[in-house]
Amino acid sequence: MKKWTVLLTNDDGVNAPGLMALKLELDKVADVHVYAPDRNWSAAGRTMTFHKPLRVDRVRLLDGAVAYACSGTPSDCVSLALLGLIEHRPDLVVSGINAGLNVGQDITYSGTVAGAMEGARGGVPAVALSQDIRSGEGSQSDYAHAAYFAARLVSRLLEQSSLPPGVLLNVNVPVSPGGSGRALPVRVTKLGGHAYDNYLVVGKDPRGRNYYWITGDPLTEVSREEEDTDLGAVANGCISITPVHLDMTEKSLLAPLQKLETTAWFDEPATP
Repeated sequence: MKKWTVLLTNDDGVNAPGLMALKLELDKVADVHVYAPDRNWSAAGRTMTFHKPLRVDRVRLLDGAVAYACSGTPSDCVSLALLGLIEHRPDLVVSGINAGLNVGQDITYSGTVAGAMEGARGGVPAVALSQDIRSGEGSQSDYAHAAYFAARLVSRLLEQSSLPPGVLLNVNVPVSPGGSGRALPVRVTKLGGHAYDNYLVVGKDPRGRNYYWITGDPLTEVSREEEDTDLGAVANGCISITPVHLDMTEKSLLAPLQKLETTAWFDEPATP
């Protein structure tokens, strides 16, 4: 039987409990290689480091396994690995488990989703995993349910090779009210709308200068129009699986906009 290879990253840092919980479960189904940031890169989006060199250090995880901590972003970590830092091309890229949901139109902010996107960009099927954490960043045990589910999803994806090029799965796991042993229903969804209600906090620093802090609170109510989205699924206690394509072209507008090609945009120079 073939031994699958999984490249594991995250955006909470190489020592995050969510990554450790996920690695322990993935170890049961694949050969796991960890390339993760050496610090927290939450909300980094698809930031890539082109203006300075990157550093990669060999470190030990809590289970004694070797991992590689990168000075760059989640996208950097995956790119470095795929460009040659791992000997064999992975069969799957997995990013997570993130401390907090990554749902709706806000997923483009997410470093977790960005790590999976970089895998998909490199031609490797990818999965982003996030867990609803109600207080703080959570402990390793808080991620047990999501990690258990993720390993089984990954095993199925590896066996079936069912993801087309340029596609990743964005998975979000709600808090399980019955504990980590409670089975949660699974729904395949589309992306919802805004997941957070953003607002601005204004204050003064010790020198009297204004500072501005963008923050936000998760939306607590989901409209009826959002019931078939990832927002609706998680709000109803379901694990959401959303296929996301890197091709963000709105194809329905290509034909209507073609008339712009025949528009006279610039005045012809006058004939002398």
